[in-house]
Amino acid sequence: MKLLYLTFVFVFINLMVFAQNYSKYGIDTDYNIPKGLEIGEMAPVFEGLNQNGIRISLSEELKKGKVVLIFYRGYWCPYCSRYLKQYQDSLQMVIKEGAQIIAITPEHNEGVNKTIQIIKSDFDIISDVNNSIQKQYNVLFKVTDKYNMKIKRFLSADIAIVNGDEEAFLPVPATIIIGQNGIIEYIQFDPNYKKRASVRDILENL
Repeated sequence: MKLLYLTFVFVFINLMVFAQNYSKYGIDTDYNIPKGLEIGEMAPVFEGLNQNGIRISLSEELKKGKVVLIFYRGYWCPYCSRYLKQYQDSLQMVIKEGAQIIAITPEHNEGVNKTIQIIKSDFDIISDVNNSIQKQYNVLFKVTDKYNMKIKRFLSADIAIVNGDEEAFLPVPATIIIGQNGIIEYIQFDPNYKKRASVRDILENL
């Protein structure tokens, strides 16, 4: 009986720590905890309009070569802007390796345009207006009220409004390499938005 009690306490404490670790990154653990996908899985196919209103299909893009898929939070996130700028600066190196970049974001077109102004993007950016792509790749989470207020206060952005949504949702920033056969060859997924795959990591895995 004592062992059972100690086991319960141990599990409870670990669950509390687990929830706290996620919540500090704005993830509402009562709603959903995104897990991402795994290497070797078939990448979910999707379509969406890029910043120029051109329909982009993953299936069609894979006919041209591998795809580096990047999920980012929004123009208001300095980590995202800095990360995307690194890939813009290295775009020709990625293309030389036979791949192209597609970025996915929950922000509406106005936010996408601001992102482009910041990073001078030449690669496709798709506004995932109904969050369907983020759900398919299991990166979407509901933002806690506390974190939402933090973004409003320090970055002057209302996540729900920026995304054109009634509630605040974000993706865990993730970078994925999809082979021409549609199989995921590499994935970097971390709830800590400060940790991202470097350009070198991607080039070494292309």
